[in-house]
Amino acid sequence: MTTHPVHPGARSIRTTPEGLMWEPSERWVRGRKGDVTVVDSRHPVLVWEPHLPVPQYAFPHADVRTDLLRPAKNPPTGKHTGSQVFYDLDADGEVRENAAWRFPADDLAGHIAFEWFLRTDTGLDHWYEEDEEIFIHPRDPHKRVDALPSSRHVRVEIDGQVVADTRDPVLLFETSLPTRYYLPRADVRLDLFDATDHSTGCPYKGTAEYWSWRGEGDVPPNILWSYPEPLPAVAVVQGRLAFFNEVVDITLDGERLERPETPFSRMLRKR
Repeated sequence: MTTHPVHPGARSIRTTPEGLMWEPSERWVRGRKGDVTVVDSRHPVLVWEPHLPVPQYAFPHADVRTDLLRPAKNPPTGKHTGSQVFYDLDADGEVRENAAWRFPADDLAGHIAFEWFLRTDTGLDHWYEEDEEIFIHPRDPHKRVDALPSSRHVRVEIDGQVVADTRDPVLLFETSLPTRYYLPRADVRLDLFDATDHSTGCPYKGTAEYWSWRGEGDVPPNILWSYPEPLPAVAVVQGRLAFFNEVVDITLDGERLERPETPFSRMLRKR
């Protein structure tokens, strides 16, 4: 096991031979399936898998309702960094397959991790850090999300057609992701897009609604989004519109930006 300093006064992130990174968390975390509390822990650990950009929680056995877990009938292969021990969850009148698992690392022996229902249609329905409900995945304590109003000049084009032009953007800086430009609706040609029923959730920003380009060309769907009711930390982006930099052309203060390659690039190509 090796350790990596995070910052003065912080606990260190530990790395296992399997490539997992983990560190203890001081947050009180609870997970529920329907009306049943399955996890109630004041000693969770955050775990980062090599192939995932976001962390997940694992919990001491004593903090888990292990009486609700059964050895998985159809355990998956090649999932969760070498894990071979999976559990089905039998709670609240329903069985959810492969809802929980154990990591193979000695460091994490005695801990159980759970899927998050909104990500995988299995696992637990509701999660809480202290008394605040959280969604999609745990918040990463080493990640920042800053939304800053700006007067920079942002122009967006699709296949050479200008679809947005503003000097009143909000720039959203999120660790490990490209800057996103949230634009006033009045400065976006929203008449060139169709609203869709697609939505996504983010533990830092809230729930987003989407629009697709109605023009021709090889443009993926759902490339434009907005947060109608963002979380308080990024309230300044409320109602504004943002594009995936990965598939549109953005010019910032007269300089054409390169399209970034991110995990979203692969996701957009698969649509």
